[in-house]
Amino acid sequence: MASKDAQNQRSRDLPGFLPGAPDPDRSFHNSLPNPGNQVWQPALPLPGSLPPGLEYLSQLDLIIIHQQVELLGMILGTETSNKYEIKNSLGQRIYFAVEESICFNRTFCSTLRSCTLKITDNSGREVITVNRPLRCNSCWCPCYLQELEIQAPPGTIVGYVAQKWHPFLPKFTIQNANKEDILKIVGPCATCGCFGDVDFEVKTINEKLTIGKISKYWSGFVNDVFTNADNFGIHVPADLDVTVKAAMIGACFLFDFMFFEHSLAGL
Repeated sequence: MASKDAQNQRSRDLPGFLPGAPDPDRSFHNSLPNPGNQVWQPALPLPGSLPPGLEYLSQLDLIIIHQQVELLGMILGTETSNKYEIKNSLGQRIYFAVEESICFNRTFCSTLRSCTLKITDNSGREVITVNRPLRCNSCWCPCYLQELEIQAPPGTIVGYVAQKWHPFLPKFTIQNANKEDILKIVGPCATCGCFGDVDFEVKTINEKLTIGKISKYWSGFVNDVFTNADNFGIHVPADLDVTVKAAMIGACFLFDFMFFEHSLAGL
């Protein structure tokens, strides 16, 4: 009798079991896997827990962005709408981004132009919208610097990319939907990247810890001078929030406009 009482007391002490339930001892221990044969896999996000279309980003620690070459712009020396392929580390396309802007803005506002970049998945569904208003790009106008708005899905704001004033370094912050700073991005003093990659470090708010980087890959002297096709890589922790990864994709587009966009006519 005492043995049965002790067993019942032990059952009540186990968390997650209800009074009056069958003895869990046997099923509890039998359900434990053999540690020697355990195969650990990253947990997949629950359905509906992520913005639709961004589920794939939850598994990535490297995102590659490749700007498509615009032959018409190369020949005529004109600024055309940008198009980008967004790929995983294996080179497989996961998204496609297209700039929407008017010819007047591209001609007269050039790289400062306002535009909208629509990002679609491989089925053609729009999953991210990046809005860029017309703003300044000069340390002499610290109150009206560059900013992007990130929507995922379209119509739902999930974050911002905001330029911060600094006399020498390109500095930006990744913000949430409430415009609260989450991460900082700090670029090098010289962003020309004539003979090598240009790295923008992704840091914590206090800038003491670097958690990743956004790199503009050097594609060779001929490509850099005679085309405006740029390649970027986003290196981040795989478990970083997908909305922050979406904001960093937007940051890549902003860096391309601000620091690397050019055409043969502008040489």
